[in-house]
Amino acid sequence: MSLLLMVFAQLIITADDTPHPLAAPRVTSLTNDTVKYTVPDEHFAVLKRGDITAVIVDNAAVDNEFAPGHKAGYNGVAVLKHAQRDENLFVPSFSGLNYEHIHDGTLAVEREKFEPRVAPMELRIIDEHTVELYQPPSPNWKLESCGRYHILEDGTIEYTFECIPRAETFSQGYIGLFWASYIHEPEDKAIHFIGRKQDTNERPHWIEGITPKHGVESTHPPHRRLFDPVIDPKFPLTLVNHPSTYEATEAWYYGVSHGMAFVPMFRPRDQIWLAQSPTGGGANNPAWDFQWFIPDYKVGEAYGFVMRAGYLPTTEREEIIKGTKEHRISLGKE
Repeated sequence: MSLLLMVFAQLIITADDTPHPLAAPRVTSLTNDTVKYTVPDEHFAVLKRGDITAVIVDNAAVDNEFAPGHKAGYNGVAVLKHAQRDENLFVPSFSGLNYEHIHDGTLAVEREKFEPRVAPMELRIIDEHTVELYQPPSPNWKLESCGRYHILEDGTIEYTFECIPRAETFSQGYIGLFWASYIHEPEDKAIHFIGRKQDTNERPHWIEGITPKHGVESTHPPHRRLFDPVIDPKFPLTLVNHPSTYEATEAWYYGVSHGMAFVPMFRPRDQIWLAQSPTGGGANNPAWDFQWFIPDYKVGEAYGFVMRAGYLPTTEREEIIKGTKEHRISLGKE
């Protein structure tokens, strides 16, 4: 073999060995065979740590003292409470950090717009502070997934999502996924994030994100994103494909409700898009959301991201910044 061919062959091998930038951390029972779990008879689990109580549900209905009036079809954190506020942050019949949409930017999503809501899920108990929601390959998209909810010592929820596409069902070469958090009647519907106008050299600054109505200027892409999804003009999930004029230069945001702050924080490397709706959970109930795109996916490979959600007894920006600093630094190092 000539020297040139040897070098070219080595380049191919090196390229093939390079991990995908969104490769799964391999911590859930989907990707790590050493993870031990039990499957309870109930469709919910209560996590308590520090000042926080969180009730995690699969997508079955739950109506009891822990999650009263919770409807079927909404998974994730049905209830989030703090020692200083006993009322649920989220709309009681819905949930937060709710895995909601799978798509590829085409009208194929119309077969079932809310596939994660309706496809069977299994609640898995890992330990007293950790549960998972496992979903076998979904009926249409054939995406297998597992979301881990782990409550940290200070009450912050760490959410790790991992998935494996089991078939080439995503026709445009990428996987699109979406999560929603339905906030119960906050005084302020806005989300607050650091960003700037897209395609400018503005200095990043705090932006009060308020969209005029559902599906208008609804998503804020990350700064220096590596990928822009191609989406059909008639795509029906309007929170996905209607970007605002802003981009987020830091991977976190917060919203305030009844004297408390809800603070989703992301790893910058995961390229999360912020999203919102003023009426996603009803006329007075905004949705504070996010979405994620996996470009250049391969069948059988595992992908994942890690985020944290803080719930703090303050609405003061400086206190929110201080109270989440260590988490944001930690996520930035991963």
